[in-house]
Amino acid sequence: MIDKKSNNFTRYKKSDFLPTSKEEMEALGWDQADVIIFSGDAYVDHPSFGSAVIGRILQAEGYKVAIVPQPNWRDDLRDFKKLGEPRLFFGISAGAMDSMVNHYTANRRLRHDDAYTAGGRHGMRPDYPTIVYSNILRELFPNTPIIVGGIEASLRRVSHYDYWQDRIRPSILVDSQADMITYGMGDKVNVELVRILESFMATYDESLEYDPVTGEALMTRQAFRKAVIETLALPQSVTLADKVETTDDDIVLHSYEDCLKNPMMHAENFRHIEEESNRMHASRLIQKTGDAYVVVNPPYPPLTTEEMDYSFDLPYTRLPHPKYNGKRIPAFDMIKFSVNLHRGCFGGCAFCTISAHQGKFIMNRSKESILKEVEQITKMPDFKGNLSDLGGPSANMYMMQGKNLKACEACKRPSCIHPKICPNLNGDHRPLLDIYRAVDAMPGIKHSYIGSGVRYDMLLHDWKDETLNKAAQDYTNELITKHVSGRLKVAPEHTEEHVLHLMRKHSFALFHQFKSIFDRINNRAGLRQQIIPYFISSHPGCTMNDMQHLSQETRAMRLDTDQVQDFTPTPLTVATTIFATGYHPYTMEKVFCEHDPEEKKKQKSFFFEKDKQTTMQSIPQARRSNPYQQRRKNNNTKK
Repeated sequence: MIDKKSNNFTRYKKSDFLPTSKEEMEALGWDQADVIIFSGDAYVDHPSFGSAVIGRILQAEGYKVAIVPQPNWRDDLRDFKKLGEPRLFFGISAGAMDSMVNHYTANRRLRHDDAYTAGGRHGMRPDYPTIVYSNILRELFPNTPIIVGGIEASLRRVSHYDYWQDRIRPSILVDSQADMITYGMGDKVNVELVRILESFMATYDESLEYDPVTGEALMTRQAFRKAVIETLALPQSVTLADKVETTDDDIVLHSYEDCLKNPMMHAENFRHIEEESNRMHASRLIQKTGDAYVVVNPPYPPLTTEEMDYSFDLPYTRLPHPKYNGKRIPAFDMIKFSVNLHRGCFGGCAFCTISAHQGKFIMNRSKESILKEVEQITKMPDFKGNLSDLGGPSANMYMMQGKNLKACEACKRPSCIHPKICPNLNGDHRPLLDIYRAVDAMPGIKHSYIGSGVRYDMLLHDWKDETLNKAAQDYTNELITKHVSGRLKVAPEHTEEHVLHLMRKHSFALFHQFKSIFDRINNRAGLRQQIIPYFISSHPGCTMNDMQHLSQETRAMRLDTDQVQDFTPTPLTVATTIFATGYHPYTMEKVFCEHDPEEKKKQKSFFFEKDKQTTMQSIPQARRSNPYQQRRKNNNTKK
């Protein structure tokens, strides 16, 4: 909070946060909340945490919103009962990170900490919190609507491969018993949802409940179905319907049961899902599951700059709730002094979930909104003058879009830069440079660093417009000389061309080129900075020999290869679909995937000196079988 008289940062009170207890609600004069959000994360009132964003947006619409962070699901369930029943609905988010990635390594080993919990403590959320929380609430409050959202629900909105159970699972709506999914960024859809509900409740209906004292209408599951589900009209939502009348514009996916029987059908489904997630004018998706139909309504258009500013300019405290008594929340520490410039990413990397959740179209904040947030940060008592990041999903995509938006409206490509950079893309780095320079000129700012990954392929591209080439060169020079805190993160991901093609990444030759530029600029400026490349082992298409070649090439370049991760199949990505089925969903060609845990360990071990010799002596011939066929007999029949 900024004290307007002294211009100093003052201490927040509990009442400045969304309430998390009955006492906090009563202190605000509330008898009942309109919406109660259950979150798998600790409550940090910051625009980088989804539950806080949705809570603040609904609050700005005049609604009473409470949050129950990390409820105890093991005891007498008092956390689920303590705030009572909401007037409209329960909202559930597993958290800012998929719970299974949060809990387990790529080898399915349990992690010992949780970055989104106070003190980094592990065990404060269950596996699949969306399912667990929803089922508990359904048991306790059988007549109250439940809406699930966040990344866990978004990535599981239709049938999907679950790596941790090694099977195809149905839409999370089935297992959670929730009434609706709001997928992707929830800014628009949740506001529209409450408006629809209020409109329905303004007129007497026998499906509603009415408070015997006040006469106020209370939403019920039956009323929710009449108001929202039966209309099948709310964009960016997923519902279960008993029957659906299809149109020529709809895309009917293979049923869940057919996907269990035939992996090629699951692969074919994915192509439609990815394409429609990244179109301006998408089609409705329908998938039969059991006796019902999963209906995925098209997403809203990308947020405008005005809408983005509105979301980011809400009265966040930017701090963890006082209930944590100053305990460190590692994820908050990472973003405490960072500023998010945009949402969305048009890279379309095969292993990344961003396109399924945020989409490929860049949604930008205004310069004024960004500078306002930076000013807030400079007033924080422990700020020392260094911003940790001015970025986004990819650091250098700010304000970039198609030059001809009509062409974008017809486009179905999941990536604007692979296999080649789209000639319609306006890759102008000047707006971003303007932001950097404006931030650096502000009082209280010593340095602004770029912690997000940089797409060097766009910096090296030969744009037809020479002004864009000049802007890219200026950006590269300014990035390296002024905005690197000793180490610059980039993500070539691999060295081998066929693996890179499957990843939707450009040739490793571009990394060589960029590193030469990086070294030259550093030498000229008298700087001793490192470039830190990120690599992935065991990605579909990657064999032991490929990892050997990667290891040899990176060692020859004397690169620090500490940043190596084993491929983790997460729902709703191209790479996961290939891993699960053995087929590429766009070509239907077979692709080798390493499934054996020991062989996966060997691939990664090339990057650890102590294991190098042992691994190289034990390189087997790359296995080219597709283990899916046998696995699905054993696993996909599980209920």
